[in-house]
Amino acid sequence: MMKRKDFIKTCGCALVSAPVWLSLLQSCTSYYYASYSQNENKLIVPLSEFGSKNNKNRDFVLLDSTISSYPICIFKTGEDNYTASLMQCTHKGCELNIEGDMFSCPCHGSEFTKTGDVIEGPAIDPLKTFKTTIDNHNIYVHIS
Repeated sequence: MMKRKDFIKTCGCALVSAPVWLSLLQSCTSYYYASYSQNENKLIVPLSEFGSKNNKNRDFVLLDSTISSYPICIFKTGEDNYTASLMQCTHKGCELNIEGDMFSCPCHGSEFTKTGDVIEGPAIDPLKTFKTTIDNHNIYVHIS
């Protein structure tokens, strides 16, 4: 049987070390930045960046774009459908996180669908989105 003093000491150590373990677990998750090329007003992303039959299929990829200091996220929304959104919260401009199939703001808690619509405020405006088109090999993100 554990003595009260030992129990309190064990709980205290667990509470002190919890933030360290949580930060280590969060650092294990990373986003995949896809390779792409740019031709005039289009970012060209190979469809293979979303995976193939032999590779892990991805639900989304990020682009470290030259048009903004914020990444662009391309979500796969269907067999041949993709959406592209700037990962900048429309409330106060914080960079968004991806939580499952939605965006969340770590600064004030706004949440957005993967198509950029507001789910939860304080943001009231949807995310900046870009038109996407595809062919047999590439996704085109129209940035103008």
